[in-house]
Amino acid sequence: MTPLPPPLGTGALVFWRLDQARHASAWNSGEGSFRVGGRWNSKGLRAVYAALDPATAILEVAVHTTFKALDTVKHVLTSARIVDARHVHVIPSIDIPDPNWLNPGTLSAEQQRFGNTLLKTHPFVLFPSVVSKHSWNVVFDSNAVKGLYTDVTQENFALDPRLHPAA
Repeated sequence: MTPLPPPLGTGALVFWRLDQARHASAWNSGEGSFRVGGRWNSKGLRAVYAALDPATAILEVAVHTTFKALDTVKHVLTSARIVDARHVHVIPSIDIPDPNWLNPGTLSAEQQRFGNTLLKTHPFVLFPSVVSKHSWNVVFDSNAVKGLYTDVTQENFALDPRLHPAA
């Protein structure tokens, strides 16, 4: 469950990630972005992409794979708690050099360089989500955050069948 903010809850900073079950044990390796790059990193950097809430993590995967894939291929939802919020750097949309970087579409080399610089400077970087404009993605270099997150949990994911109804 996503932690409630104070004063209703602990306000713990938890991130979430959804992976195919066959990749669940390597959820924090950054292997995919290492091989092909991502929105905020170029190829060769082991960036791990997650979200601050499970719904955004699910949407981020669904936009690339479809709800059908989430319904027919086994997935695992992973969560972890960031130990100290001082290790988190927030990039509000106004601080993004090119507002087009927050739109779906082709990635630019400059966008990836921008992300690379931030990931080399800060353990965790929060970027606005492209899929859910009012949500946050958490991106980190898997080699730079050892010991900076804890309470890792994994659970089998089940898609709400209303998102992929029978024909």
